[in-house]
Amino acid sequence: MTDTQNPMKIPAELLPADGRFGSGPARVRDAQMQALSAAGRTVMGTSHRQAPVKDLVGRVRTGLTELYDLPAGYEVVLGNGGSTVFWDVAAFGLVRNRAAHSQFGEFGSKFAKATRTAPFLDESVVVDVAPGSGGVPTAVEGADVYAWPHNETSTGVATRIERPAGIDDDALVLIDATSAAGGLDVDITQTDVYYFAPQKNMGSDGGLWIAIMSPRAIARAQEIKESGRWIPASLDLVTAIDNSRKNQTYNTPSVATLLLLAEQIEWINGNGGLSWAAERTATSSGLVYDWAADSDVATPYVTDAADRSSVVCTIDFDESVDAATVAKILRANGVVDVEPYRKLGRNQLRIATFVSVDPEDVKALLGCLDYVLSGM
Repeated sequence: MTDTQNPMKIPAELLPADGRFGSGPARVRDAQMQALSAAGRTVMGTSHRQAPVKDLVGRVRTGLTELYDLPAGYEVVLGNGGSTVFWDVAAFGLVRNRAAHSQFGEFGSKFAKATRTAPFLDESVVVDVAPGSGGVPTAVEGADVYAWPHNETSTGVATRIERPAGIDDDALVLIDATSAAGGLDVDITQTDVYYFAPQKNMGSDGGLWIAIMSPRAIARAQEIKESGRWIPASLDLVTAIDNSRKNQTYNTPSVATLLLLAEQIEWINGNGGLSWAAERTATSSGLVYDWAADSDVATPYVTDAADRSSVVCTIDFDESVDAATVAKILRANGVVDVEPYRKLGRNQLRIATFVSVDPEDVKALLGCLDYVLSGM
């Protein structure tokens, strides 16, 4: 029996160099923190309307253009508030009449709720997929926006990003990429808006949304604004587009968030770009899934291997193991944030294998799990 008041001590030689495996906010690399410290008075505490901070926004926009090899006409747009705010931005500024959603976890369901409860939109169509599986919306009469997550952080499910067959030519495809951007490969031409907050693979803090927008999406935003629809100033997508073209945000941003983000994008690009990042996360997640497959007490929560995420791994344990106790022991030894998503209520660990997580740290984590399980 494990003493939860005096958790077992894991030998130091088994511990990972960095024990942070959280699904968001995720680990920030030491080099990013050093860059933040070095910025000092150059950008911190200075006007976001002046060159130093505008240059920082420019680094983010240029870096993402390179990372996603953006086609002509696609633009990188920024605003304050994170993905939660962008759902409202999209409801006001991108959905003309009706949205079609696929929800298979927390992120997809929240955006669906935003459009479903908007009083100026028609009733949304929602494909409800059981958590642990993935799905995408299919063509629906009258729908002008199709939306789903690339990666569902709460459940560890990833989807394939392709424009749904048979949808109207001017319909928009909106992809929530909050836990996918920078860690999963994607053909950006299959999307009209690929949006995310930067606190996961992008190794930064929350409170900012970034949207990679196609010419069709930019035109839609302009069309809706010109229609006379009332849009709160802070949620006005056209205003965000106009400010982003000037390498600034509508209102004051967190400069530290921007700097951490710029450093992370340049680190990924410098190592080989999105293909390198996707290979690295696939390597790390593969270690976790292989470990679970070989275990007598654990199994991947996502049963279909094709649906399993490379950046968030959810692992179920049988009734002989109390996963919450395992997580407490790990936390007491400096290996943190592997608890499951609270609303799932499963006997589970959730392990982030974002691009900043070294595969060697994943190997060490699995060694720690073996040690803890053998002593329980």
